[in-house]
Amino acid sequence: MYYLYHIPGKKIGVTSNLNKRVTLIQGYKEGEYEVLDSSKDIDYISDREIELQKSYGYKVDMKKYKNLFNKMKINATEQTSTFPCSSAELEKQLKNNIGLTWKTEFGQFNITKENIPWILHNAKTSMFNDKRCYIYNKAFYEAYFNPEHTPQTKTCSKKPLKMFNNIRDWASTRGIYATGDAKTQYVKLQEECGELAKALLKDDEPEVIDAIGDIVVVLTNLAYLKGYNIESCIASAYKVINKRTGKMVNGTFVKDED
Repeated sequence: MYYLYHIPGKKIGVTSNLNKRVTLIQGYKEGEYEVLDSSKDIDYISDREIELQKSYGYKVDMKKYKNLFNKMKINATEQTSTFPCSSAELEKQLKNNIGLTWKTEFGQFNITKENIPWILHNAKTSMFNDKRCYIYNKAFYEAYFNPEHTPQTKTCSKKPLKMFNNIRDWASTRGIYATGDAKTQYVKLQEECGELAKALLKDDEPEVIDAIGDIVVVLTNLAYLKGYNIESCIASAYKVINKRTGKMVNGTFVKDED
């Protein structure tokens, strides 16, 4: 978590450790500073810091917070891209290096919020050094950079709903993307569908709402574990059904034959 702190009359800054940065290093105790905002999104908190520095009339940092750290050096070979950290540290490193690019035999790759879950799920620990992990370039290319796959893999053109981002943040912090898999999420989906069926039969409205919400959460995670995001999947499906014609039969929409 990144904290946007304010020392009245002095400065506005960002840190991931308030006690170390503000109290131990700068000497300000609780009550002598305030937290203006917090987020797990380093891009958001970096932009917000600049915005509030201007708003409060403080000196504006020359570099955004996210650009203060040493960029991760990724070693690309013909087949793999190796990250200079263990699998356990990979998620933090990726989030701190969003926007980082590197060249491979398949063209230029980059780290984005959307492809981090894929990297975490597919990264393998090096057999030569357990403090290194890697992904296969061709698999990453096929999942995110192959133009022929663009309709499936690129993010929705509209700004993602904040709730879907919240779901992905929740799942990521609990290790679902790092250690889970799509098959397990599919089993979970069937469980939640069973809960929905039970609620519908009992006409239990609160449970219906809860079950539908749980299903959306599971589908969001399942999509991410397959390298997609739920917004793109919904947009792709709607594009198909948008101009579909048909009629209602026994309470179900039956499409016209092509």
